Amino acid sequence: MELQATKPVNPVEDAKWSPFHLKLTIYSSGGPFLDGYILSIVAVALTQLTPQLHLDAVWSGLIGASALIGIFIGGLLGYVTDRFGRQLMYTIDFILLIVASILQFFVHAAWELFVLRVVLGIAVGADYPIATSLLTEFAPRKHRGLMLGMTVIAWYVGATVAYLVGQWLLPIGPDAWRYMLASSAVPGIALVILRLGTPESPRWLLQQGRAREALKVLREIYGPGASLRHIAVPDEKRARTSYLTLFNRTYWKRTLYVSGFFTAAVAPLFAMLTFGPTLLDDYHVLSGSSGYGSAIISALFIAGCVPALWLLNRLGRRATMIASFAVMTVGMLLLGLFPKGPLWVIGLGFLLYALFSGGPNIMEWLAPNELFPTEVRGTAVGVTTCISRLGAVAGTYLLPWALARYGVGPTMLVGALVTFGGFLICVFLAPETRGLTLNAASVGEDAEAERVPGSPERRIRVGR
Repeated sequence: MELQATKPVNPVEDAKWSPFHLKLTIYSSGGPFLDGYILSIVAVALTQLTPQLHLDAVWSGLIGASALIGIFIGGLLGYVTDRFGRQLMYTIDFILLIVASILQFFVHAAWELFVLRVVLGIAVGADYPIATSLLTEFAPRKHRGLMLGMTVIAWYVGATVAYLVGQWLLPIGPDAWRYMLASSAVPGIALVILRLGTPESPRWLLQQGRAREALKVLREIYGPGASLRHIAVPDEKRARTSYLTLFNRTYWKRTLYVSGFFTAAVAPLFAMLTFGPTLLDDYHVLSGSSGYGSAIISALFIAGCVPALWLLNRLGRRATMIASFAVMTVGMLLLGLFPKGPLWVIGLGFLLYALFSGGPNIMEWLAPNELFPTEVRGTAVGVTTCISRLGAVAGTYLLPWALARYGVGPTMLVGALVTFGGFLICVFLAPETRGLTLNAASVGEDAEAERVPGSPERRIRVGR
């Protein structure tokens, strides 16, 4: 046992952190970075374009939610990446994003901006299953949480940068919003160039029967000791690339769990980030400089992800998720019960919600990539993302209407109720996958034999 704990038995799953893993993590984080940027830059832009394009509450909500609608559509392309490969779509989707970003500069009507931002959302939504599946299938088990977690941190970095860029561009003049919206093309171009030459997933190649190509990639990345048996899944445990697989007897609870907590986490979150400046004005916090205030809130979300990366590996996925949703609910309750202050209570509410959202935020992409096999991994990421974005669209579209009709307090109480729903879903459905190889977590191999030394001994299961 001592020899087994010190000497890697699987050169793929027990591989050391390498420059390749670092580069792939950075490149794969590009989609989440741009998602955070695109969804957040519009929050500052709306302060200018609302009077210029004569937006009422309906159009304001539609434009705020437009990228989320696109992400819902783009997420359905996860099936495409399972059928035709991760690498092919890895770059194509960003080309679409660059073109749509630039065209936003030239819009003159609300519907034009709405259509372009739906297209942007499609590109970003397609990248979720593409990039996270590729990253997961190269990630060693000890570093899987870290690598997927970095993509989530990239989302909040993108959001923070967007708020700062928006605030800095405001002095340009009344057309500054055009530069804000078109600016997402800059990181998009950089990421297309960086992603060139990224190898295809050997797990996907093997699943397609392209064993020789899979072995070549494995040995280029992990050395001559790597072989196909280190990633192979027994034929009787394989799933077909089909949407129906996500709802069969084996996977339906996992699909319900991921899409449920995902929705409960992002519905209030995206609404808060998209209309961050409006919310801060309603709370009378940093009025006139709410772009900076939103950047501070977004930075708190980044801060929350850092300890969550450690907790997910130390305490486990399940315990971290339950505790996180419990504290997030308390934070939302404070914002709902004390809409007029005092200021320290409002600050505490934002602080609790932001800092403890790290666990659910990381698990949004870690969970579907761990819980579903290679054949449907991209499909699972895409479908659960789509379902979650229905909630996010509803929250983002309804927020300005709810603020105008009911005020900030009751609106935040609804957010607390949604967050509490996420807590209940985790209590009854959250599995534990800490320390498992990717095959053991997703296909159900013998977890006792596959766990990394020092991790919990119980087998993966849904609920208690």
